[in-house]
Amino acid sequence: MGIFSRRQTATVEQPSAVGQDPFAARSATALATPDPALRALTGRWTIDRPHSRIGFSVRHAMVTTVRGAFTDYDSTLHFDGARPSESRADLVIRVASVDTGVEQRDAHLVGKDFFDARRHPEMTFHSTSTTQESAESFRMTGDLTIRDTTRPVELQLDYLGSVVDPFGYERAGFDGTTTIDRRDWGLVYNQRLEAGGSMVSEKVRLQFDISAIRSS
Repeated sequence: MGIFSRRQTATVEQPSAVGQDPFAARSATALATPDPALRALTGRWTIDRPHSRIGFSVRHAMVTTVRGAFTDYDSTLHFDGARPSESRADLVIRVASVDTGVEQRDAHLVGKDFFDARRHPEMTFHSTSTTQESAESFRMTGDLTIRDTTRPVELQLDYLGSVVDPFGYERAGFDGTTTIDRRDWGLVYNQRLEAGGSMVSEKVRLQFDISAIRSS
């Protein structure tokens, strides 16, 4: 199947077996064969904070979007290019570092209505599985802990490439995103609008723009 017959009049691809998708079969074969570029990434990586962003966005008053980021965090990524399913990531965020550009709003976010940073100073993510979906796309599942609640989340992660920078550091770029319902982690504070709806959306989009430096 998938073999080209050689006739004098034309070159025709023979039909695949009934029920088989030749394109899907090729994709599966490609994923089963480790990409040399990905194999070269095998090792331990650390996020370079000055060139990375861990952010979020949420609808406000139903008509606009508030964007913010956390500026104090630590993270390590162990990437296995030969067996991407063995890759893992760990992230610790100090929630008091939240920055939306408005001091009053930031103070509210670290207070008891939301993160309660005094009692729960850290938010954590620990991956539990990684699935390669295409040559440069991965789905990472892990446990996200906010306040005193831990729940599983699924992160879409795209590999953007790697390079050796002018200072001799090997860098790899990743983009990640997921959307959560903050109520699942006990962040239930809200105000109702006179016209209906909520002041702050329950849905929060988390965004990860990562520049990682090889550490081993």
